[in-house]
Amino acid sequence: MNTYGYLQQFSNLDFTEIFSSTTDADILKIIAKKELNYHDFLQLLSPKAEDFLEEMAQKAKLNSLKYFGKAILLYSPLYIADFCENQCQYCGYSVMNKFQRHKLNFEQIETEARAIHQTGIRHIVLLTGDSRQTTPISYIKKAVQILKNYFDSITIEIYALTKIEYAELIAAGVDGLTIYQEVYDEKIYDGVHLRGPKKDYKFRMEAPFRGAEAGMHSLNIGALLGLNDWRKELFLTGQHLRFLFRKFPAVEYKISFPRLRPYHGSKVKTIEISDKNLVQGILAMRLYFPQIGINISTRESEHFRDNVMPLGVTQISAGVKTSVGGYSLKENEENQFEIADNRTVAEMKKAISNAGFQPIFKNWF
Repeated sequence: MNTYGYLQQFSNLDFTEIFSSTTDADILKIIAKKELNYHDFLQLLSPKAEDFLEEMAQKAKLNSLKYFGKAILLYSPLYIADFCENQCQYCGYSVMNKFQRHKLNFEQIETEARAIHQTGIRHIVLLTGDSRQTTPISYIKKAVQILKNYFDSITIEIYALTKIEYAELIAAGVDGLTIYQEVYDEKIYDGVHLRGPKKDYKFRMEAPFRGAEAGMHSLNIGALLGLNDWRKELFLTGQHLRFLFRKFPAVEYKISFPRLRPYHGSKVKTIEISDKNLVQGILAMRLYFPQIGINISTRESEHFRDNVMPLGVTQISAGVKTSVGGYSLKENEENQFEIADNRTVAEMKKAISNAGFQPIFKNWF
């Protein structure tokens, strides 16, 4: 069974019925369990579970200490191109947005690498827009070979690839793949991806599987929260991860919780998820998957990130620039989205230490 076929079995799940029948006793019983099933996870995402966030948080802290200790990995993203062939209604890189696009040459990529390296960061996430013509695999491969001279771990967050293409980048030095389905509801997905290669829902969904088959050490998935009901999206994200975990148990898995952020010309209608509900989602995921990494990016505010650190966060970005050449080429100001936490790497390191955790700069494996 492929990923799409596996997730289809949950398409007729009656969320309303399950939520309405969930009791206080159910939630307390689930929190006390050592291992949760998908039904337990869904109940932890229910409105009823909102009354038990403190109990969930206490269990989440214990789970995190057991599997990760007090280590929190610091990383930075590196945008090397913003050309895109997709018309996505929620993204600043949409082909319909008119601005001066940029693609770094290899000398500029090395300059950016030096600038990030000087901050102490040793874990990088490499990003491009979705344009095979402008940023082909050969270009990305050469960029990775340059970055390997500066960083111990390179994750890619680019357009969906074939298994063979993922294997080629792994051979060049890539060890991690971040790719979000954006929204699991197929109808909504079709409505927000108007044209371009990303419109292929199934090809996008199967990308993490192909990456794992090719030999990726780590996979990071997630849904872009705000395009659909958050409870449904996080539930399906959890089932996507469960499927991958069963197929590839040796892979290191991570979950991200990106909320929609404003961008220049933004028009998409956002379904709001409150801070309280996002915390609930993070806690439910930690209880469902005690052994996975949880990533909180600079899409979230300084206040929010500082307060969720003890709840199971294992990876956090710092000193972030979301424009191409943002670390050394200051003239490029077009961002994929607006960030909410502008702290430097040094400031983020201090915040982590002040919260009683250990900032880690190298992803040891």
